[in-house]
Parts: sequence; C-alpha cells; structure tokens
Amino acid sequence: MNVQPIKQRFGIIGASPLLDRAIEIAAQVAPTDLSVLISGESGSGKEVMPQIIHAFSARKHGPYIAVNCGAIPEGTIDSELFGHEKGAFTGAHEARKGYFEVANGGTIFLDEVGELPLGTQVRLLRVLESGEFIRVGSSKTQKTDVRVVAATNVDMLMAVQHGRFREDLYYRLNTVPIHVPALRERPEDIHLLFRWFAQEASSRYKAPAITLTDEARQMLVHYRWPGNVRQLRNLVEQLSVIEQVREIGAATLASYLPKESMALVPAGQMKMAEGGEAINERELIFKFLFDMKSDLNALKEQVHLISQGSPPARPAASPVGFGEHVLYNPGGTPGMSIQLPGQDNEDVEHAAVEESLSLQDKERELIRKALRKHNGKRKKAAQELGISERTLYRKIREWNID
Repeated sequence: MNVQPIKQRFGIIGASPLLDRAIEIAAQVAPTDLSVLISGESGSGKEVMPQIIHAFSARKHGPYIAVNCGAIPEGTIDSELFGHEKGAFTGAHEARKGYFEVANGGTIFLDEVGELPLGTQVRLLRVLESGEFIRVGSSKTQKTDVRVVAATNVDMLMAVQHGRFREDLYYRLNTVPIHVPALRERPEDIHLLFRWFAQEASSRYKAPAITLTDEARQMLVHYRWPGNVRQLRNLVEQLSVIEQVREIGAATLASYLPKESMALVPAGQMKMAEGGEAINERELIFKFLFDMKSDLNALKEQVHLISQGSPPARPAASPVGFGEHVLYNPGGTPGMSIQLPGQDNEDVEHAAVEESLSLQDKERELIRKALRKHNGKRKKAAQELGISERTLYRKIREWNID
C-alpha cells in the first residue's frame, strides 16, 4: 500500500518502515468496525492514527470525539462518557448526554485508556460487547453505534497482571493492535522532523530557519528522546527563539538537552541512572529489595565484627541515640536496624534485624517517601515515582496513606 498520500493529508513527516507499517495497518482496518488499541510512548504521535481510521471508514461523515481518560477526575468520568440524569448527583441540575451518546454513528477515541477506573471499565466492556449503556442515575438502557479506538502509553499486560485493568476488556480493545514507534526507533526521521519544525518556526517568527552542524546532527540522532516528537518540536522552538546564530553547533545543542538521567521518562516507567534501561514499577520494587539485601549483608558483617571484639566500621548514616541504645541504619534504609547494648556490657546479647519483604509494603513506603520529599504535592510525587497522578490518588485512598 502506498502510504505517501495519507502522510501528506495528515501532515505526517517520516520515512521509517515502522511508521509506514503503523499507517498501513490503520488504513487497512479502517473500513471494518473492529476495535483498535494503539500503543506507543507519550509524544510519539498516537493521536493521528484514530484520525486516519475515522477518515477512511464508513463513519467518516459521522462525529469524531477524542477523550483523554487520564484528564477526567474519577468521580465524573462515568458521567462524561455515558451521561447522567437530572439530580443524579450534587450539581446535576439537568440531564446531560455522554460522549458515547453524542458519538452515535461515529468514532470515539479513548486516549490513556489504561487510566480508566475499574468500575468504568465494566461499563465500557458492556458498550463494546452489546452497544448498550446506562446513564448515571438512570435505569433505562440505551443503545449506541460507536467505533472505539483506544490508545495507551503503559504496559497493558503488566496492568492486567497487577489488577489495574480488566483482562476481558484488554482483549476486547486489542482486537487489532497498532504500535506507533518511538522517535529513537526511527532515527532516519529525526533530522527530517528537525528541518520541518525549523521551517515552521521560521515562518512563525519571521526569522531565518536554524540549521545544524554535522556534529550537532549526529548528537541529535543519537540522543534518546524520552519525550519523542513533542520534545523535538519544543527543542526547535527554543533554539529558533533564543539563539541569534542560526547554525547550531554541538555545544549549543547539548546545553538544551536534559542532562538528568531521570529527565522526561515516559509515564509508568523509570530509568536506572547507571544503566539507562527503562524499568517498570514492579522492577523498581525488586531493585529496592535487592539494595536492602545488600544493606542487610553489610549489617551482618557489622554484627560479626562486634561479636569478635573488633570495633565496627563507621556506618554511612550517623547513629541516632535512643536512651541506652544506639540505632545504626547504614545507608538510611527504612525497616532495617540493629540495636546494640550500652557501653557497660561488652558482649553483644541481642542483634535483631527486622524487615518486611512484602511488595505492597515497599510500594507504600516509596509513596510515603515521595510525598514527604515533595511536601505532600501529589503531582510531583507521582512524577518522582514514575506513575500517573490518578494511580497515585488510587493507591493513597486504597492504603489510607496520610
């Protein structure tokens, strides 16, 4: 299939085979009514795929509605999607149609579908299976004829395993999967996109378009681009406005690229500083437990030295006094401690190491730490943990975290 006309129509820049394949699948599945699940990192351009599907479908003259599920509060999302009756809840002064009712005969795009609450997932599954829904506060079943296209930037199978997403709904949405490649997966397109954005900025700001030296171009291609196309566009905008010299060298370009190893990591993922490999929440917890095991081994060595009459090595964290005892906590790891008797007793009578190996306990502790670090600001804590703000809210309520 020749995808070039589709690219021109929707303003898609790039010649990557992975990108062409995603466009080709979208065009091929468009005439059907199959559900489509689009996966890809944030900023990679997933939102153009449902537009292609709608434009080449028999529903192209019907409504097209895009809904960001992650931006709607959990308490109102059912009302937004399925509508509500007058008096259904406080503030419902009149009946209101939901998106599934408004989009009847057309296409609805559910972005960040992985953020839907479990209760809403049950309602969505019913729509997909039977085309039926019930407004909030009503007992009357209504019908709708809607094509559903969903998108996510999280690992849905992992979400299913953790109980955050229904398995039956996942397979119902994932009838036809489309993967939109990250920018680092299509390096041949990076400079093409740079030049396109540079020309756009040149027209917008009435200034000569910026260009790159050969060294800067190589740096651009080999950068990881955690923010994908969105990050590249922002970079070009900054360079076009701020820099007076229109040929950008490697040193100048490097000053605009984030240097922090944790900068701009996709939602739901974190990156280890030393390895640069993306890891998910579960792997982060396992890493935390592995570090605790290392600390535990160090503590055992301390106890052995004391029992042999040798002075213990100075712990990384300063001892904190508690009455007659001193609590040593090397590395500051919570939940691991050794109590040593006072100076009047030279023998070590008791050395207890207590820790919880529950993944849930460790995850709860990580959330508490992040909240304390950011003075209770949940948005920043969620970014620190590498999870969405909605997921953080749910875990706080579920575990009664102060």
